[in-house]
Amino acid sequence: MKNLILITTLFLVNITFAQVNLNAESFKQKMTEKNTVVIDLRTPEEITKKGKIKGAFEINWFDKNSETIITKLDKTKNYLLYCAGGGRSGECLDLMQKNNFKSVAHLQNGFDEWVKKGFEVEKKK
Repeated sequence: MKNLILITTLFLVNITFAQVNLNAESFKQKMTEKNTVVIDLRTPEEITKKGKIKGAFEINWFDKNSETIITKLDKTKNYLLYCAGGGRSGECLDLMQKNNFKSVAHLQNGFDEWVKKGFEVEKKK
């Protein structure tokens, strides 16, 4: 019985991790799902310099109010997070999971991977 519980737990943990760490292709596909919000966690300077994923909301992770802003978001929506390389979005993902958000995933290798794949980028005017 203990082995069955352990195996079941390991299986569920693997499913969870598989769903939260997305490559660029999976991230792009999930963007089309209903009730999904894409959040760019980079600084305004980074976004101005390199652009962003079209339609993404901007929340500067380094802003002193970012955690408050994030924890007040609608917990029933599906969130896709990204930053430059995956570090900030991973931290934000942890924060959102701890605050009982229903569905959160992040672009594991960040915006840099998105650009390398040649996916659409929106430039600020």
